[in-house]
Amino acid sequence: METVRTGIYYHFKDPEKLYRVQGTAFHTETEETMVVYQPLYDDAVAPLCVRPLTMFLEDVDRPELGYKGPRFIFVRES
Repeated sequence: METVRTGIYYHFKDPEKLYRVQGTAFHTETEETMVVYQPLYDDAVAPLCVRPLTMFLEDVDRPELGYKGPRFIFVRES
């Protein structure tokens, strides 16, 4: 099973917007592993968010943006 490191990441579309990965959770209906993360931008108290682990870790191919690589990029430990 794949795992995700806790820490700070950015989404490939905007390196200025950071996210803190808290860990993972188990979806009891689908039995999917979900990544639990929190946006760290816009000076607002952001809610916790979840995304399937497979989607969080997958590579994306966006030729219109000139990008091919991981959806979220690890920056540092938090």
